[in-house]
Amino acid sequence: MRIRYITEKNGRLVKKAVVYTQNEHGINFADVDTDAVYIIEKLRAHGYETYIVGGAVRDLMLGKKPKDFDIVSGASPSRIKKTFRNARIIGRRFRLVHVYFGPKTFEVSTFRSLKDGPTSNTFGVIEEDVLRRDFSLNALFYDPGKQVVVDYVGGMKDIRDKKIRPIIPLAVIFKDDPVRMIRAVKYAATTGFKLPLGIKWKIKRQSSLLASIPSSRLTEELFKIIHSAFAFRIVENLEFFGLYEYLQPKASELIKKSSVFRTRYMKSLADLTGSESAGEALAALIRDYLEDFVDWDGGIMENYKSAFFGTRQFVLPINPPRADLDHAVRIIFGEHGITIKKSRFIERGKSWFPIVETPGPAEIPGGDPPKKRRRRRKGRSPGGSGEDGPGPGEGVF
Repeated sequence: MRIRYITEKNGRLVKKAVVYTQNEHGINFADVDTDAVYIIEKLRAHGYETYIVGGAVRDLMLGKKPKDFDIVSGASPSRIKKTFRNARIIGRRFRLVHVYFGPKTFEVSTFRSLKDGPTSNTFGVIEEDVLRRDFSLNALFYDPGKQVVVDYVGGMKDIRDKKIRPIIPLAVIFKDDPVRMIRAVKYAATTGFKLPLGIKWKIKRQSSLLASIPSSRLTEELFKIIHSAFAFRIVENLEFFGLYEYLQPKASELIKKSSVFRTRYMKSLADLTGSESAGEALAALIRDYLEDFVDWDGGIMENYKSAFFGTRQFVLPINPPRADLDHAVRIIFGEHGITIKKSRFIERGKSWFPIVETPGPAEIPGGDPPKKRRRRRKGRSPGGSGEDGPGPGEGVF
């Protein structure tokens, strides 16, 4: 164990962080994504302090292999973008960079400042950034090159003590960002750590603050939950604390009203392993609703339309991509022996309808299917006589 110091203006050395070596933190380097290591090495080669941070470090210390590796650096977003051609800057208030390696996306952020308060969106240094993090178990910085963990807030001890301790004062942590209540419950469920009574009390008192959170953020949080291997445990705890009604109000209402629905719904969540596609994971949220909602002896096309739009209303306020929700609905129909061709829709006015595979011709409301587009011949200019444009009413999601 080593100590990291900083020098104050008067020349006095002040202890700021504890640096743990590989023998002390026990992280298995083989569990660290090689592309994450590449990003860090390249930014460090340009002179920028860069680390893996947050949940990935926590999971590595607990012997788990993280799904996502978030990275934090002293480099600005524009500098990161220039360093990696396979990168894109996102965000408005606080800009981040997504670096892409095939299907993998790595989020690279710049150290945040405390200059303008705890919700500041200005860039800073690592000593300030660590105090912007929510809980100590998520505030550890891992350098895979030197294989050391840098700990400014006692997060290592809290993990060993199985403690969830807030860094931001309890009086303001959830007021500043109500989504932290969901995360606190999620961390307890995924780590097996107990929530302190103070946090439990604050969540119970301040759960209504989630009503002001945009649907995009709630969607992101719910997707993280259903893509984990702990969806059942997390949702069960969210329901206990009165938080799930802000993520899935209609499902929460049915859980409270019907023990039968609760049992089936929780069973669908318990069956999730974390390796499912987005559509497969969403199917767990809607399966029991559709079982009761759909007239399985009715017409296939009308059934699908009402099921799709009914499901869209059922999962509000979350707003999943249409293709993912369509996939989820198709999975449920497939479980009843009804196959709907993937990702092909026919436009009729303002509505979109799937092509349904049946023993006979496809049922398509409003007339015959559109003609297929012809392939352009070589040497023909766009719009010339050798190329057909899209047929009327033709579209594909």
